Amino acid sequence: MADIKALIITVVTPLVQYPDDIQVNFKETTRYLEYNLTVNAEDIGRVIGRQGRVASAIRTIVYSVRVSGPKRVRLTIEDGQQKNSWAKQ
Repeated sequence: MADIKALIITVVTPLVQYPDDIQVNFKETTRYLEYNLTVNAEDIGRVIGRQGRVASAIRTIVYSVRVSGPKRVRLTIEDGQQKNSWAKQ
């Protein structure tokens, strides 16, 4: 779990202007290992990218990590101020 969290932070940090505002929260459900990435509202466009290309690339990297058991990894990206969520399974 900590390795995936560190991976997310490592990938996202060079993309944003406010790296201190990056937060990754973890929650385990019956089907998923859910990671919730929160960034500063001004950085959300940099993390999502045009037509979601950057977010898709981040998810490809994170989802490629092998986890034991039948659960899958899910990454949700949110900005720090709004309730907008860019979740893709």
